[in-house]
Amino acid sequence: MESARRARDRALIPTGHDASSYTCLRSLARRGIGAVVASDKEGVPAAASRYCAGTASLPDPRDGLLAYRDALLELAERDRVRTVIPVRPEDAYVLSRYADEFAAHVSLVVPTIDQLETVADRYRLATAAEDAGVPVPETRRLADVDEWDEDLLIKSRYNVLVDTYLDDLGPDDIDVVKDVVHVEPGEPPDVAAVRRSMRHDPIVQEFVHSDGEYMFTGLYDHGEPLATFQHRQIRGNSYTGGGGVYRRSIHDEELERVGRTLLDHLDWHGLACIEYMRDADTGEYVLTEINPRMWQSLPSTVRAGADYPCYYWLAATGRADEIDHDYDLGVGTHMLHGELGYLRSVLAEDSPHVARPSVPGTVWAIASSIAREPRFDYLALDDPGPFLAGVRNALPDGLLDGLPGRRHTSGDRPRHS
Repeated sequence: MESARRARDRALIPTGHDASSYTCLRSLARRGIGAVVASDKEGVPAAASRYCAGTASLPDPRDGLLAYRDALLELAERDRVRTVIPVRPEDAYVLSRYADEFAAHVSLVVPTIDQLETVADRYRLATAAEDAGVPVPETRRLADVDEWDEDLLIKSRYNVLVDTYLDDLGPDDIDVVKDVVHVEPGEPPDVAAVRRSMRHDPIVQEFVHSDGEYMFTGLYDHGEPLATFQHRQIRGNSYTGGGGVYRRSIHDEELERVGRTLLDHLDWHGLACIEYMRDADTGEYVLTEINPRMWQSLPSTVRAGADYPCYYWLAATGRADEIDHDYDLGVGTHMLHGELGYLRSVLAEDSPHVARPSVPGTVWAIASSIAREPRFDYLALDDPGPFLAGVRNALPDGLLDGLPGRRHTSGDRPRHS
């Protein structure tokens, strides 16, 4: 009876073109748990998977956050849906802000709205890190900066732009701003233009000259760690940084210490992906940001044996004691279209703080690492649909009309349940 009941269980995964959503549904399917992929976009790679238990349409949250919330709640009310897995920034916000409404229908493992507001406001997060005694770059509001002689970055202050933070927005408004401006020392930026672009007064941080980028993740239950994981980011979306597209699993005691110290200080609950730079001069792991949701490099995490979608499911369904959080070290994986993005950045981007790699050296580094570690986020011979859909999304419209994954995710069509 128990196995039959579990076979009918579903997780709801609101998503866009995120690799982590495919990893979630594939991971859950291996355990007999179905995943419904819901999206406001067309051509969602996860929806093209043979493991997808069903699809559903959502309105665009940027057209109205409250309508998006209500549509997500309607899906959560369905009998077989047990939990909702946050993959995107807007979903992490909605699930925490309206946790009470969702709790009437599903079980969530998400931070309180107060915890979320602390980590989603990068200025407040820097203060919290200082209070916890862990390294963080000097962080100021743009309005408080008069001198531009140092190596500095301008970043969005908020993970999402909502009325919680900005008085000129209402409860129906949301946007995500990920802009990062590398400021040339001695050349003050156009402050008014930056504010217009980011729609608020952002933060200015010292640029950390690093010898590596790292990630520490955790799943916490009211201040207690259920699982942690680490990797080193070898290449990101850009040669100047960004989400990892080539990474390798590691374990470093100091990285574990600073990650746990910060989450303990926050009395954390839910998922946390913490990005760090290792200071080239001091060797300290310096905080970059925290994302309270599944992360871009989740496929790499799961490939190493840290099965966070399964961990989340177990925690949400009252079985956290079944979590086995060991993982393998030295497992390297690639996001193929991300590797192409890294190469494009070498060809087209420029930074006053980071030396541009050579194009031949970059091509050789990418090709040799793929040959040495042929493990990929989307590419799976037993389930080619998501990879083909991802290729299609990266190409001009109409070029590959025959490939799967272009359909609109409308209705709820159970498949391969």
